[in-house]
Amino acid sequence: MHGSGAAARVSKTYNKVEMRKLACLMLLLQCSGLGAEESFDPIRAQIEKARREENIPAIAVAVARHGKILWQEGFGWADRENRIPANEHTMFSLASISKPITATGLMILVQAGKIQLDRPINDYLGTAKLQARVGNARDATVRRVAAHTSGLPMHYQFFFVDELYRRPSMDETILRYGNLVTAPGQHYTYSNLGYGVLGYVIERVSGLSYAQFMRKELFLKLGMMHTSIDLAPGLDKFQAIRYDSNGTPLPFYDFDHPGASAVYASAHDLVRFGMFHLLDRLPDQSAVLSDASIVQMRPTVAGDAAEERDRGIGWYSADDTEYGYQVVSHSGGMPGVCTTLDLVPSEHIAVVVLSNTDCADAIAAIRDSIFKALLPEWQNNNDAEAPPEAGTRNDIEKLRGGWEGSVHTYAAELPLRMEYLQDGDVHVRLGDQQMTLLSDARFENNRLTGTMTGNIHTGDANRHPDYILRFALRRQDNVLNGGVIATSSRRDARHDFATTQWAELRKVPPAAARPRQCNAAANSGNESNISPIVYPDF
Repeated sequence: MHGSGAAARVSKTYNKVEMRKLACLMLLLQCSGLGAEESFDPIRAQIEKARREENIPAIAVAVARHGKILWQEGFGWADRENRIPANEHTMFSLASISKPITATGLMILVQAGKIQLDRPINDYLGTAKLQARVGNARDATVRRVAAHTSGLPMHYQFFFVDELYRRPSMDETILRYGNLVTAPGQHYTYSNLGYGVLGYVIERVSGLSYAQFMRKELFLKLGMMHTSIDLAPGLDKFQAIRYDSNGTPLPFYDFDHPGASAVYASAHDLVRFGMFHLLDRLPDQSAVLSDASIVQMRPTVAGDAAEERDRGIGWYSADDTEYGYQVVSHSGGMPGVCTTLDLVPSEHIAVVVLSNTDCADAIAAIRDSIFKALLPEWQNNNDAEAPPEAGTRNDIEKLRGGWEGSVHTYAAELPLRMEYLQDGDVHVRLGDQQMTLLSDARFENNRLTGTMTGNIHTGDANRHPDYILRFALRRQDNVLNGGVIATSSRRDARHDFATTQWAELRKVPPAAARPRQCNAAANSGNESNISPIVYPDF
């Protein structure tokens, strides 16, 4: 979902025969000596077909190569109801493409010596700081937050203008959810909250609001006149309205992690941003970063484990086994948004595809067609079935027995009990709620996952109907700890969210070995006769 990268993948069901025909047509057009504009005509037809068949309000594209914009165009309606057409200057909500943009603002302060990438990010925060539930908070450096390896968990919340709830301050968000649920540097977990914190650091260090700093020090200096944090005054007339999957316009919404998600930009501006990161700076663009700083942001290694992965600062990377070329990219997806930005540094190519609804497969196919037109040797190996991961299986029986502990929320601490039964089911009781089944329970690579129904009694979660709790706990010896994620149980743009609570459980000794409680409660009918676990104040 939000900022997950799914928009950069081509659907397995996409018609491969049609793609091969299109690629051949592209090659023929290139060999015939036609100009770049003419060679994109088949992709124009593909865009219009996708719009008709998938009810997509608007799509905008921009393509640059070797410092020259080859193609930029909008299709369809930025605002269907008011019949405002989309063009290359229409401002689309970017979702997670905001992250490399925020990271560029961060690097301006790094280059100025005001932020050090390998210092703890808490050094740049105020009284509200990240708390380490495991590991050491000083190991959560600025670099690790930017690379999603700081230990911060999954998080996203939307706040619509037509509802009573309003975005809390960043300090309040950090106090509620700024928990490192894995040790810094050990695991990769995509975290919008991390980039919300980075945007806040930019604000605190620069003395300007995040929006003011980004406009003054980045957007204006790169000639990005149709780019802003949210919709700056005077720019709302350029916006592409966000539409849900039914074609209904969504009210404006913001987030409690603006540094991760809040940028609006046109296809024209975003391809200029991409050209800057390809070191193809245009004459009217200031050198806000040195070439060395730009290259430093790029990932150098792609992999699955944190120790194998260099996610860079704000960017993802796909190696040449996926596409035949090294690709530096980011994508975005959230209610009413689907976006991609891809750079091929070796070929100095930047490709932008933006839409104002959720249409990941169509956007990925369009992006792939553009690359096939530019690079005849382009390949896409992402639609092949991934081989099963070696050495993994469901080892849920290793959890046999009882576990007890707590879920810690900003509102309260809730007792949590889990039992692996003889019939193979895993039952969970949260607080005084009814015992329930942990659905889809799996234990692989020392990680327990599964879902359950339950109420964590926080205002943030309870404003959404029918939410569920997802477990993501890691085991070390006789301790299970990590995140319990409250998230929507249905695909509903108005109620999509994810907030992560810290949880920890310990293995319960066999009944014969359990110590008896020496107080009246021991004989008062309590179902548990073990001594309560004492947790430190967090």
